[in-house]
Amino acid sequence: MRFNWNFDYVKGSKIAYTFSIILTIAGIISLLSLGLNYAVDFRAGSNVDISVSKSITAEQIKPIVKDIGVDEGDVTITPGADRVNVRFSNELDETQESKFKQEFTKLDATASYEVNTVDPEMAKELERNAIYAVLIASIGIMIYVAIRFEWRFAVAAVVSLFHDAFVVISIFSIFRLEVDLTFITAVLTIVGFSINDTIVIFDRIRENLRFAKKSSRADLREVVNRSLSQTMTRSLNTTFTVFVASLCLFIFGGESIRMFSLAMVIGTLFGAYSSIFIAAPLWFTLKGKQVNKPKTVAKESN
Repeated sequence: MRFNWNFDYVKGSKIAYTFSIILTIAGIISLLSLGLNYAVDFRAGSNVDISVSKSITAEQIKPIVKDIGVDEGDVTITPGADRVNVRFSNELDETQESKFKQEFTKLDATASYEVNTVDPEMAKELERNAIYAVLIASIGIMIYVAIRFEWRFAVAAVVSLFHDAFVVISIFSIFRLEVDLTFITAVLTIVGFSINDTIVIFDRIRENLRFAKKSSRADLREVVNRSLSQTMTRSLNTTFTVFVASLCLFIFGGESIRMFSLAMVIGTLFGAYSSIFIAAPLWFTLKGKQVNKPKTVAKESN
């Protein structure tokens, strides 16, 4: 079954561009003013993840924090039904860690602890490597698409990929969601998913170009709209499958992969959106400039 709707995707992309620009500006403002809510993986400090058998409130934990000689302002306490997370801005030494566990055991004798500590240099290195990973992946994709198709496809694909990655990062910044190593994995996974969907659309555009007129922008617009319509069923089915799987992981998965699955839920939707309304229409814009160039005609010498 195929979608054969007579919908002008290129025209609809104008609304999509406006929405994406607004979201991008909001993301830039949020990143400049608030930054990202880094987990202990990306900033120095100690993170104590505690499995509890009963509900423990933040008010019950604050006296323990004070007893081990840590300022309450340097601690973030996130209580839950069966898990409590206590994040310290500074590294805990062995004495403080031992005393914290000893005092917390008085609240819940069956509590189990997982302590992660990151020093400042390691935090900076992890952040730097994460940025390099995204940039290297994007450059590799651009080279691959440019070789397989043409440079206009490559530019459109990379703009779409950066859009998807930045939207996810912006949403995490705006809503102060925690960014950890699994988040970086999710961003790279989203990039892979998005480029796969984009390549399928580009491949169909290239096939349709072989048998279509290319003398005007209207001809190119018809090719893009027809190609998107022909690949719509595949795009929606793939997106829906990945979305449902990610949503199930977010709802039923463990705490350790919650941010990964949430990033996948957001990125999957925007990946399909950008492939349809960002990448293909952007290629049309770039290719349309070539079509509009006047052909030079050699003058006959008298």
